[in-house]
Amino acid sequence: MNTVKLSRRDLLIQGSTALVGLAWFQGSRQALAFPHWSGEKVIPWLDQPPANPMPQVVGNLLQWEQLDSWLTPNDKFFTVGHYNKPSIAEQDWSLEVAGLVKRPMRFTLQELKARPRQEVIFTLECSGNHGFPWFLGGIGTAKWAGTPLAPILQEAGVLDNGIEVVFFGSDAGQEEVRSVKMPQNFARSMSLADATNPHNLLCYEMNGVPLPQAHGFPARLIAPGWYGIANVKWLQRIEVVDTRYMGRFMARDYVTIREEQRHGETVWTETSVGRALLKSVPAKVTRHNDQYHIVGAAWGGPIQRVEVQIDGGPWMPATIDRTQDAEFAWKIWSIDWEKPTTGEHTITARAIDTAGNMQPAMDDPRIAKKRTYWESNGQVSRRIRIS
Repeated sequence: MNTVKLSRRDLLIQGSTALVGLAWFQGSRQALAFPHWSGEKVIPWLDQPPANPMPQVVGNLLQWEQLDSWLTPNDKFFTVGHYNKPSIAEQDWSLEVAGLVKRPMRFTLQELKARPRQEVIFTLECSGNHGFPWFLGGIGTAKWAGTPLAPILQEAGVLDNGIEVVFFGSDAGQEEVRSVKMPQNFARSMSLADATNPHNLLCYEMNGVPLPQAHGFPARLIAPGWYGIANVKWLQRIEVVDTRYMGRFMARDYVTIREEQRHGETVWTETSVGRALLKSVPAKVTRHNDQYHIVGAAWGGPIQRVEVQIDGGPWMPATIDRTQDAEFAWKIWSIDWEKPTTGEHTITARAIDTAGNMQPAMDDPRIAKKRTYWESNGQVSRRIRIS
């Protein structure tokens, strides 16, 4: 028989002055993601990442041991820059919708805000996350708000030969291709079908406040379910074209190269980074008196379950917190660690989605034969010492 123990909230409601029991539900019941008790300690991982060698490019990486909320505060949300990081005054900005459309359009920020508002809670992950030893925290979850993109494209009237939608940011740099040097704005594209997904937003708000400058003010694209590279910041132009867009960040960079075996022959494949992949990580281990808990996060699809392995032992089911749930947001999971022995241990997590797809092991060919660091969704192991 399972015993359901009272949470802090339950105890307070009942007028208790003492905190007793555990705020965890067993089996298929819901768990509270971030319980906290006086005297609870986080045990630091032994395998701490080395210092960030590119602070001018990547900033504010998540410290997993500090994960204590479902939403990531704006000032703790990671950033990645590819060119400059423009600071744009609202009065100087407008967004153009052009190309193969019947009715080209232009919007000020106030005009975007006057349109129907939509919100989405979305976990944004850089596709290079876990691709380098130092890059373990390129992820965060926020409540994004803006106006849906699809109705704007519909109003603009995409012509029959328009098949691709290109999103141009205001950030710019110089590129060189075959000795030809050219200024280019950051740009990514989607097929028309992907661009008109009803979840895509022209976003102007992050966690209830105007979009911060570092995250794309005045407006950015939010494409739930896609890696961060697709969520173009500092938007200035949306252009419908009649061919695949082949700029740097679609065709030459953010390209995953894999070695595959087909009929006994080696074949090399190159694919542009796109939708986020299934993934889970152990975030932290906490201790309260003699009780240990492992807490983590899973994302990249409709999560059905998460399993945890300690020191190569059997896979054990974790409990997923369903009290805070959103289609495109990470799921926080936890598991009690009963009486760990003194010494060093390895903790590994894997996620399984509702279709039965499993996060691959590091020796799975999908990971082991991947020759670039993008889309690194192999099972994550962390080392810890119990004293």
